[in-house]
Amino acid sequence: MENLLAKLDRIAGGRHADYTIAPEARDDPRTRRSFVVITWLLVAEFVLGVTAVAIAAVLQLTGHPVQWAVWMRSAVVLGMTVTLFYFAWRAQKGYYWAYSRLRLFSKIFPIVTLVIAAIPGLYPLWMVTEQIIFSLILIGVADYLDSDHMRSAFPRPARRNQGTTADVLR
Repeated sequence: MENLLAKLDRIAGGRHADYTIAPEARDDPRTRRSFVVITWLLVAEFVLGVTAVAIAAVLQLTGHPVQWAVWMRSAVVLGMTVTLFYFAWRAQKGYYWAYSRLRLFSKIFPIVTLVIAAIPGLYPLWMVTEQIIFSLILIGVADYLDSDHMRSAFPRPARRNQGTTADVLR
């Protein structure tokens, strides 16, 4: 299983897939506490996503047509949340790349979600409300990841020496 995860990490983590933070930073009570809160926020995201699918299914089964965009959005939210869980899990293990991806996506997804929610008539009111709540929860995740402690616990990896211009021209 760990071999499969290492391959997935290589794809998701790129050149920094093997870089992990110091064990002291990973095991620091403030780091662990932050990840407990982040995990619970992601659980709330997942419950929100499952609830959206359930509402759409109930509406469809009771004869109310549900737009294709609602089904697609519900599937995307669940997929994104599962991905964020993976990043959070690997970040808890000390992988910088996972922390970096989680931090980036927890900032980008709320913006994209709110912009899409603002498109008139695209989603019913209950779905727009779900998107706003989704965004607020992710902003909370981003807030924890951007704390001074978390940024110092997950220092950016040093750049690898790319060689000099003369080395590249040889």
